[in-house]
Amino acid sequence: MASVLIIDDDDVARAVLLRTLAMAGHEAVGARDGVEGMGRFHAHPADLVITDIFMPNQEGLATIMQLRRSAPALKIIAISGGGARASLDVLPVAEALGAHRTLRKPFTPAEVMEAVRTVLEG
Repeated sequence: MASVLIIDDDDVARAVLLRTLAMAGHEAVGARDGVEGMGRFHAHPADLVITDIFMPNQEGLATIMQLRRSAPALKIIAISGGGARASLDVLPVAEALGAHRTLRKPFTPAEVMEAVRTVLEG
């Protein structure tokens, strides 16, 4: 199974993702924003990063760009519900920056696991 880093400022969303991935046998750790996520990634590189887009301190797009520079082969899934900026559709931008898949919140555990499987196999 894979090691997965989940970066999301929403405590509930992060906890659900951590639990879903752990139940599927993956080793999953979480971070609250891009700054914390980058620190965790550099300390313990993951096979896959799932990152939210809109977060405090460092948003997901900047995080994707940093991850892409430091680990070009890293698998990345970008997620977003839009938050206060729900009218902005930034998921295509995340793909252009190097995310392999995107998911719009809310999503089901089955959708997450399908995206994880597809990205890790690809």
